[in-house]
Amino acid sequence: MRTVAKTPSVVCLVYEGLSLFEAGVAAEVFAQPRPEAGRELYRFAMAQTQRGELRSQAGLRVRADGGLELLRGADLVIVPGWRDHREPPSKAMVDALRQAHAQGSRLLSICSGAFVLAATGLLDGRAATTHWRYAEAFQALFPRVELRPDVLYVDEGDIVTSAGSSAGIDACLHIVRQDHGSEMANLVARTMVTAAHRSGGQAQFIPAPVAKKAAGEVAPVLDWARERLHTPLKVSDLAARAAMSERSFLRHFNAQVGVSPVQWLRRERVALAQHLLERGGSRLEAVAASVGFGSASALRAAFKDVLGAPPSQHRRQFAPGRPSEGAAGQTQG
Repeated sequence: MRTVAKTPSVVCLVYEGLSLFEAGVAAEVFAQPRPEAGRELYRFAMAQTQRGELRSQAGLRVRADGGLELLRGADLVIVPGWRDHREPPSKAMVDALRQAHAQGSRLLSICSGAFVLAATGLLDGRAATTHWRYAEAFQALFPRVELRPDVLYVDEGDIVTSAGSSAGIDACLHIVRQDHGSEMANLVARTMVTAAHRSGGQAQFIPAPVAKKAAGEVAPVLDWARERLHTPLKVSDLAARAAMSERSFLRHFNAQVGVSPVQWLRRERVALAQHLLERGGSRLEAVAASVGFGSASALRAAFKDVLGAPPSQHRRQFAPGRPSEGAAGQTQG
């Protein structure tokens, strides 16, 4: 968890052709009052990139709190989806984002907002993502950026880029986790009635048809398995629970979940291990045993495979009282 000495200020850009959903994501996560939290989590404002009344993509007219001067001193600046990835942002926008970054602001883009951040040059030589639909165009325009088109979001420390609209929710909650810890991020997610955490490395989409029966046969088995992640679970156990043959169960599972049972179990165990690591205290061997991995080395391998980072990095980043990533004295997990 990052050290937060004051209430962080968040500014979201507003421009002609704005995506209301993506700006709304920023407002929902960072502007909504959270009386359950017991304190103000963020100060939020919207900054127009040009004067006058602006028209959103949906036709709604928008007038924000102020102009680009609001970026000065902001802890986080959010760039929602850009109106046309083929259109370069104005010099005023580019200069304001560069200046904000130079003064210590963290930058976050949602969907095609990555085109705006890339236009500043701040992503050159660094990793980023955007919506898979724009991947080819992004790579052509910004060959110096290491594009990762198949993930939900990429955190480069001072710059976070996210994929399609709902991935912006994941990236915003990721920032809440870093600023205020996992319990507060979970609270925000609960009030939004959304998933508490999807890792940035998770695929943007699963190229499989949506089942006509929405996980009808499989859903109860998933709940049953989640309660038994600490025990050895085989595909045959899951199939028996579903009262199916293994062959039939595998067919239904892949169609309704999008991955194999083995892949799903691994991801669920890693997600549970994340929660335990965030609570701190337990040794890696104990965490591994409590989530069904046979050893700490197996847990490390799963973390690297699913999240692209070792468990020790996750503990450093999110456990209460731990130094944030990049602090001195790091150890390898």
